[in-house]
This record gives sequence, C-alpha cells and structure tokens, in this order.
Amino acid sequence: DPQYAQAYNNLGNALRAQHKLDAAADAYRRALALQPGLHVARHGLGLVQWSQGALDEAVSTLRIAAESDDASVHNNLAGLLRDTGDLDGAAAHFGRAIELDASMAVAHANLSGVRRRQMRYAEALAHAQDAIRLAPDLGDAHNNAGNAYHGLAQLDAAQAAYRTAVALNPADAGACHNLSVVLLKLNRLDEALAYCRRALDAGAPSASMHVNLGDILRAQGNVDAAVPAYRDALALMRDDADDGAAEVLGRLLFSAAASACVSPADYLDDARRYGRHLAARSTRYVHDPRERAARAQGRPLRVGFVSGDLRQHPVGIFLESVLAHLDRTRIDLRVYVTSDEEDAITARLKPHAGGWRSIAGLAREAAARMIHDDGIDVLVDLAGHTQDSGLAVFGWKPAPVQASWLGFFASTGCDAIDYFIGDACTLPDAEAHHFVEKPWRLPDSWLCFTPPAYDVAVGPLPMAARGHPTFGCFGKLVKIGDDVVRVWSRLLHELPAARLLLKAQELDRASVRDATIARFARHGIDAARLEFEGATPRADYFAAYNRIDVALSPFPYPGGTTTAEALWMGVPVLGMKGSRFVTHICESALHAAGMGDWIADDEDAYLAKAIDAVRDRERLAALRAGLRARLLASPLCDARRFAAHIEAAFLGMWQRYTDTANEA
Repeated sequence: DPQYAQAYNNLGNALRAQHKLDAAADAYRRALALQPGLHVARHGLGLVQWSQGALDEAVSTLRIAAESDDASVHNNLAGLLRDTGDLDGAAAHFGRAIELDASMAVAHANLSGVRRRQMRYAEALAHAQDAIRLAPDLGDAHNNAGNAYHGLAQLDAAQAAYRTAVALNPADAGACHNLSVVLLKLNRLDEALAYCRRALDAGAPSASMHVNLGDILRAQGNVDAAVPAYRDALALMRDDADDGAAEVLGRLLFSAAASACVSPADYLDDARRYGRHLAARSTRYVHDPRERAARAQGRPLRVGFVSGDLRQHPVGIFLESVLAHLDRTRIDLRVYVTSDEEDAITARLKPHAGGWRSIAGLAREAAARMIHDDGIDVLVDLAGHTQDSGLAVFGWKPAPVQASWLGFFASTGCDAIDYFIGDACTLPDAEAHHFVEKPWRLPDSWLCFTPPAYDVAVGPLPMAARGHPTFGCFGKLVKIGDDVVRVWSRLLHELPAARLLLKAQELDRASVRDATIARFARHGIDAARLEFEGATPRADYFAAYNRIDVALSPFPYPGGTTTAEALWMGVPVLGMKGSRFVTHICESALHAAGMGDWIADDEDAYLAKAIDAVRDRERLAALRAGLRARLLASPLCDARRFAAHIEAAFLGMWQRYTDTANEA
C-alpha cells in the first residue's frame, strides 16, 4: 500500500532527525520496498548513508533520487560530490538545482564555494552575490563572498564580507577563522588573534586554525608560542604524508630555529621528520660520479642557486658584491627563483648569472627535472625553511652535489643536501651534531657584506650633542626576548641618563609600542627613556644610526644584516657568544670585521663592555670616525676575497664527489 510507503518515509525522516541512522535506513528501505519510485525515501536513504560514511553507496542512491529532478536532491548530491573531491560533478548538480529553482539561495552559495575551490573567483563571487540577494541573512553566502574576494586579493572587501558572516552567526568557526586569516594579511594582528581564538573555541578546531594561530603569534614575535601551535596542527593531520604536513613542518622549523624554548636536539628531531616526509614524496635522480666528472671536464663548474630572495632582502644584499667577483671561467652560475618579485637589486644581480629561470608555481618534480636537464653540478639552497623555500626540489636530488647556505640558520633536515656552509664561528666542531648536513667551513666568514647604495655619511658621536648615551637596536622585535629586556633594563639602571632607541617595522603599531613599554616597565624602566621608530625609507633607516652611540645585538638570537649595517654607519655593535649557528651570527660578523673584543662571554661581561664603551667618549668617537674604513678593509667587505673562497668551496665539494669515482 503506497500509504504505508509514505508512512515509513515519514518514520525515516523522524528517526534521521533523532540521529538514529540505522533505524532510519531500515524505514526508508521498507518504504522503497513498498514503492520503489518514492524518490523522497531514496533521497532520505542517501542522506543517511552519507552521514554513516558510506559515500559510494550514498552517491549511487542520490543519483537515482536525482532522476526526479528535485532541486533539493541535486543540491544534496552536489554537496556529497564536493565532499568526495568531485568538484566538476558538484558544480554540475548545484547548477542543475539552480536551473530547477532559481530562488534557491543555498544552492547559489554552495556553487560559490565550489567555484572558489576551483579558483574561479569571479564566478564564485557572482554566485555568492546571487545568494545574498535572495537571502540577505544567509551567513554562508557572506562567508563565501569573503572567500571569493580573498581569492581576488580584495582584502578589505573580504574582511567586510566575513564580518557580516560572523555577525549573522557568531558561532561560525569557519567565518571567524577566515576573518582572522585576512586580518593577519592586513597586519591587524591583535584583532586577528582575537578572531582566531574565537574560531578555536567555537568547536572542533581544524589544523588550518592552529596553523593560523602559529602564523599570528610568529608575526607578533612570539615564536615560543608559535611552535606548540604548529605542533597542534600537525597532530590533527593524518601523518607525515599529508599534503600540508611539509608546509606546516617548515613553519614549525622556521619558528623553532628562533626559539630559545626548543633545544638543538628537539629541533633536529623535527628537521629529520621533515626530511623523512620529503624523501617519501620524492624520487631521487641517480648520478654516476664517473659519468658526471666526464661531462664537467673542460668547462666551468655549473652551480645553481635556488632562492626567492634575490631582491631587497638580506640574501640579495649579501650576494650582490660577491656575484660581481665570481670568476666565470671557474663558475657558471645558474639561478632558479621561487618568487617572481623583483626590484633594483634583482636587476643588478641578473647580469652575473649565466641563466635565470623561474620555478615559481612549478610542481617540484617539474622544477627538479628542469634543474637536472640543465646539468647543474652543485645546487645551492639559499632559503632553508623561510618563505618561498625551494627545499622540496632538493628532495629529488636533481644535482649530484647539494648544499645549503646563507638563507637559513639551522639544519634543513633534508639528507639529500650534502653540506651546510658556515665558518669557524657559526659551525664549530662541537656543534656539528646539530646538522643532518656535513659542515663546510669558509675561511673568514660565511657571508660578505655589500655596502649599501645610499650616500649617508657617518655623523659625529650623538652623545657629544645630546649629553647622554643612546643605545639602539634596529632588528626585529621577535629577537628581543624577556632575558634581553631584563639585561638591557639593568644597563639603563646602571646608566641613569642613557636612552634606548628601538627601530622596527612592528613599532608602527601603537599596541606593539604599548606592549614594549610594559615589558620594560616591569623592570622599572620609565617610558621616557625609550625611543621608538617604525619603518622608514632605506636612506632614512641608515641615517637613524647617526642617533645612536652603541648598537646592542640581542641574544641568543642576534642581528646579522643589522650588525653589518651598524658597523657601516660607524656604530660599534655589542654581541654575545652563542651555542648554535643562529646565535653565532653577530659573533661571526664582528670577528670578520676585526671587532672581536666587542663579543661578550656572558651577561655581566655584556653589561661591563657597554658601560665601558660609553664612559670613554673620546675613544668611542675615534672608533666611530674610522669604523667604516675599517669595515671596508676587513674580510667582511672583501668581496673579491670572499668570492674566491666560495668558488673554492664549490670546487672542493665537486672534487670530493668526483673522487668517489676514482675510489670506485
């Protein structure tokens, strides 16, 4: 009796609403046994199967139900196909639902979501706007509009759409998360953190929410807190084979390398995990040393650099003078850029390369094939786990010899990379076990400083005019940890007239300035003794050094580029000995510049050196007046000498590799 069939269908609906899925499925099947053409019952059964995780059965059931051409059935079938990854099928059925019922706002919103995942952002926006027109209070439609605007890089419009979505549904974790991500990109970090916390507290947090939390904390300079956030994200991923695991591990390693809370041993464990992930997703090229040696005979060694930072960036700055002095009869340099961002430094670097190719956006396998086919002998990573890293390409071993240099300060974890390049300060024998890679030490310094292209003269000693000493630090605030604040506060107490000038992009934000004042206030330092300056044009940045007498390098994570820049501007830099590569960077630069006596062994020595320096005004003024010339005459700025050393390193690596052919 058809009436009984409808009754069983109604029973199935009631049981499904109560989440009694097995009983609901039985009721729907009884209805279909009585009336096989009862599509509403088949629709209900398909929804139950979907909820039970029987996705293949659910798809088959809903496809039959969709023969009724009911818009809601097509909408649900499309949602199921979307969740199984069949985006084209999902788009077709969402589209059919709209054809059958043009007023179905939820179908427009759903189709918008699919088009966004297909990166067809203009279409995604159009469908989201249709949904909003039909149902202005539909939060998902506003959220999807935000996603479309985000994809179109219209961040202000995305922010506004997400805010509407959150206002309509304050408990929508996804909308809170999306708003947080955009606020981070807009550098509104405090608000981004607040919405991120709301998303995490709203329900079952996703891995991407924890990643976003880590990104915000890292942007705020709180790498110690960012590390556990990334670990939480990894814990929610299936395993290291998860497509997103490598990216999250890279973020974790970037933060862990700068965190005093992560020991070298723990860092290396995480780095090895990254290396295992990379190895599992790469098929290494096999190189025969004898055959490769024969191919390289009679031509310059073909060296490839992989970087996304060959521009106004420490890597680009340090490379500029070196590349100009490479002997092209010995080294044939090829460059593979992972970012297409270019500037004046890029333009000056390009003529020094025998080839310049972009691998930005290329699949790692395709990029590795390009490098392999170019016959690169020695491939050099210049990024490590920083942004726009090309490390994934190195897992394929496209070159027989691979090294990491300059762009990162800790092991990559990739055992396909043979060497990590440093010097005696940054890579002492006692710390070689911190690396998966073998150490390769350059004679004087692991880097060379390129004097800036700005005609900014060294000014007189500021304290002569100001009547009091001014210490300064122009590096990122992330490096100024609680121990640094404590020691610098001790220094200011020892010298009651002294001031401290901090200059960093983060200090453009009032909230960061207030937080920094509060950190020093906890040690009894009045705000009047602190001077803050945010981002400025490069020439003004260098001129700001004429307002400080002594630069203080933070610890354990010191300044690298800022150390060299301060010395260039006649400002001596006070550093402290470290215990791992990244903590030795200032130490290395000062040794290379002939300023080894400005390196302190401990906190007490650091304070004593700072106090002694400013108490001998005449000596400090004389040092300032001659420091630029002293720097230029030192190995730190001797580009010709450094170029010969890096050439010898690459040739030495190659010789060691080809020697294995003779041993065989």
